[in-house]
Amino acid sequence: MTTFNDREKAFEDKYKHDQDLQFKVEVRRNKLLGLWAAELLGLQGAEAEAYAKEVVSADFEEPGDADLVRKVLADLSAKQVDMTEHHLRKKMEELQVEAKHQVMTE
Repeated sequence: MTTFNDREKAFEDKYKHDQDLQFKVEVRRNKLLGLWAAELLGLQGAEAEAYAKEVVSADFEEPGDADLVRKVLADLSAKQVDMTEHHLRKKMEELQVEAKHQVMTE
């Protein structure tokens, strides 16, 4: 019975590790997205970092990416930056790959 308990514990530990890793990747992606959008908005330095933190925080409003997309599109639209939801989501996919690479190499 101990072997079964050990396997169960190993699966639980792996699941927890995978969830933690996924969370870190998503937060990193959101920060990268915020920095990218800040550049489009003409923000630099501390202002760009502050905006990136706002973007990261926006993703905690509801499950999924809809809240994040809504915030970034609204901010870009307010500054007359031409951006479609499709283009934004495509950029998010690209940044997801980059974020995973960054997190995995840390």
